[in-house]
Amino acid sequence: MDFDFPLRKIIHVDMDAFYASVEQHDNPELKGKPIAVGGGSKRGVVSAASYEARKFGVRSAMAGSIAQRNCPDLIFVKPRFERYKEVSYQIRSIFFEYTDLVEPLSLDEAYLDVTENKKGNPSATLIAKEIRQKILEKTGLTASAGISINKFIAKVASDYNKPNGQKTVNPEEVIQFLEDLDIRKFYGVGKVTAEKMYRLGIFTGKDLKQRSLEFLDEKFGKSGTYYYHVVRGIHHSAVKPHRIPKSVGAERTFFENLSSEIFMLEKLENIAAELERRLQKSKIAGKTVTLKIKYSDFTLQTRSKTLPYYIASKDLILETAKELLYQSSLENSVRLLGISLANLNTEKQEKVSEKEVVSVQLRFDF
Repeated sequence: MDFDFPLRKIIHVDMDAFYASVEQHDNPELKGKPIAVGGGSKRGVVSAASYEARKFGVRSAMAGSIAQRNCPDLIFVKPRFERYKEVSYQIRSIFFEYTDLVEPLSLDEAYLDVTENKKGNPSATLIAKEIRQKILEKTGLTASAGISINKFIAKVASDYNKPNGQKTVNPEEVIQFLEDLDIRKFYGVGKVTAEKMYRLGIFTGKDLKQRSLEFLDEKFGKSGTYYYHVVRGIHHSAVKPHRIPKSVGAERTFFENLSSEIFMLEKLENIAAELERRLQKSKIAGKTVTLKIKYSDFTLQTRSKTLPYYIASKDLILETAKELLYQSSLENSVRLLGISLANLNTEKQEKVSEKEVVSVQLRFDF
């Protein structure tokens, strides 16, 4: 199929159960056993689960107590983030052997633009295979990969043959691939949105494609335009080696639930101080303050306020966070509080970088 926009060769590399796999690699006694990184204390939350644990329904962000109920033989392992960072840097060094256009999303996944690459290899599929093999040889860990014409399709494809597999969606296969795709597999469609789409009779990419731009904008706001374009294979976001953050935040989970706003003020002050440190380190300021509240029943609530000026100081952040805290009464006792700052003074830079796209129409094999 011919597209009226430039095509790229994009690889999305995603490590398989990264934190848990590092622990199993470093401690052979854990291999083949259901393990959860984190979540071991009374208030613990699972950071990652091995594939053996996932068979029992153990997932990241799940309370440790629930994970233990789902899998009585579950082994909890204390997180070692410095070790995960060390391994992540080893993996990234492999990426840079092929291209400087590497956009890390987290410690365990990244986009690579290999349209033009250091190896002179015209096949993105073969490059992905080489990279996965080198990761295995260097770290002992497996990775999965998705390969296609843009970041959206590559990310969806990387989940297709997990673990330890890869999926290439060639240009001529893109439209059929997206039409056949379950709407839950679309990157950016969460559980709540998927349920809303189901109620509207949208179950697959083909169903989504039949809806007009006006319909999607009406039902999903700004996201409607995004859904309209990606189901047609249109996603212009370039691989950005230096990702510009859209928000900066800090949060705390408490050992005991907090039942009154009065008990939360000291906690918010500490969180605001941590956020100030992070903002100063990155030399960033923002206008929109968001207070995140997670209740004891794990329901989540956010309250936001946009100021007419940029702020980065603890005092101004805390003042706004307090206002948001008292905006309405609490629905339950609270287990977590967080403050984030968005609408940052980096957004102009972001808009400029998004315009940096490949200007040559390419016809190639993947």
